[in-house]
Amino acid sequence: MVRVSNLIITFLNCVTLAVSLVAIGLSIWLHFNSSATLCQKVFQKPLLILGVSLLVVSVLGLFGSCCRVTFFLWIYLFLLFLLIVGLLCFSVFAILVTNRNVSRALSGRGYKEVKFGDYSNWLQKYVVNAENWEEIKSCLVDTKFCQRLPTGKGAEFYKYSLSATQSSCCKPPSYCGLEFHNATYWTMPKSGPAVPDNDCKIWSNVQTELCFNCQSCKTAFLDNIKKDWKKLSLINFGLFLLVLIVYCVGCCALRNNRSKGYHRHKPYP
Repeated sequence: MVRVSNLIITFLNCVTLAVSLVAIGLSIWLHFNSSATLCQKVFQKPLLILGVSLLVVSVLGLFGSCCRVTFFLWIYLFLLFLLIVGLLCFSVFAILVTNRNVSRALSGRGYKEVKFGDYSNWLQKYVVNAENWEEIKSCLVDTKFCQRLPTGKGAEFYKYSLSATQSSCCKPPSYCGLEFHNATYWTMPKSGPAVPDNDCKIWSNVQTELCFNCQSCKTAFLDNIKKDWKKLSLINFGLFLLVLIVYCVGCCALRNNRSKGYHRHKPYP
């Protein structure tokens, strides 16, 4: 009868092996699918890297536990140890880049507008840089994000509660004083914008542009990332505990492999 720790390691690695094959399959599908949008293709490389990594670790774990190859189990545990260290580093990193407060202003008209907050330099430099922002804009266009806005007219439109991203990316800032025609079509008054703000000039009625290049839109996106990363930190902590448990079970399996009962020349009692 196989030791319990080896059974657990075998089961877990069968699960991760299945996940790795699904991830690799999705990556290949995205690569050859001509109808996939640019927004979808963003996930191609991360899925491939995740799939290949899980595949290698799973195979090592399966060979180490099922075939009782101690060398493979050593490598498996070493990779798990690196993963534990990586999860800890990511937790610290997530805290550092999301620990600053965001300044928000409520317009009082039923929707939120985000002003440029005190975000960490890393988020500003690497998330909303020119290259990444073009991909983010393409996602907003591909998913028809701004077409989900309510269709109310005039004062009725201001009664709706828009998300910060909708308010900042799909319409001009309210302080600009632009004239409302519909949810995504606003015109500049002859006297010009109410305030000399650059976002007021950037606004475009072209449905693929709107306020996607506005600073307010980038700030709203950063605000969402900050919230998502805080949620991810909780998930990361749960994953850390899970990997730590698997690592401890793996250590037990390694001890079983090295015990007398696991040598090939002696049958298991």
